[in-house]
Amino acid sequence: MDLQLTDKTALVTGSSSGIGLAIATGLAREGAAVTLNGRDAARVQRARDTVLAEVPGAAVDVAVGDVATARGAADVIDAAPDVDILVNNASTYGPTNFAEIPDEEWSRYFETNVMSGVRLARHHIGRMIARNDGRVVFIGSDAALEPSPMMIPYAVSKTATLTLARGLAELTRGTKVTVNSVLPGPTTTDGLTTTMDTISGQMGMSREQLEASYFTSGRPSSLLQRFATPAEVANLVVYLASPLASVTNGAVVRAEGGILHSVV
Repeated sequence: MDLQLTDKTALVTGSSSGIGLAIATGLAREGAAVTLNGRDAARVQRARDTVLAEVPGAAVDVAVGDVATARGAADVIDAAPDVDILVNNASTYGPTNFAEIPDEEWSRYFETNVMSGVRLARHHIGRMIARNDGRVVFIGSDAALEPSPMMIPYAVSKTATLTLARGLAELTRGTKVTVNSVLPGPTTTDGLTTTMDTISGQMGMSREQLEASYFTSGRPSSLLQRFATPAEVANLVVYLASPLASVTNGAVVRAEGGILHSVV
């Protein structure tokens, strides 16, 4: 299927690895010119090399900057001032003990997971509306709808991004611009793989045994009963970023393997 992304331009935040890198690769494979983003210049350059190895001849630029800060977001905007597709993927997560979380940690989650999207969308959404064309996709999490007591700041921030995305979608009424959210579930990112390897070693079991145990006890509602790959999540994002997804706007689209029980 031709997703009609040739000659489109895209910025994917937090794309030096994981889901963000898979999204950037998928967009490049469909013909879009992609700008990668991350805080570490060397990691972003390695990500660019990875995309070019996967998609020889692709147009791939880099925009180094920490979008969790106003200065870093401004640097990224300077590097990619006008794009057809904005994917707000930059995020932070981790287990926390609610009673021990200081205000500074709450602020870090909010700045990274919410304000990064605010800063980039504030710049790009008006430009998209003015030219009557554009796509904005926020990468959320199943935790936004089913929070874990061990990841409350993460869940709160991801729920906030869903409201942000829906509010922005309301601004696009009557235009060809869309704003949507995607909810991944447990996905084999570098961070998760490292964590699972550490835990499996500590518990004296194989990765396969640990994964099976995770879905038996931690996520028994999963219909997939395995971790998703970044590429599987990216496939949905790339479609939503395409002209073919023209009637999907203001939506929360799931890629969590059936973990969530609710119908909507």
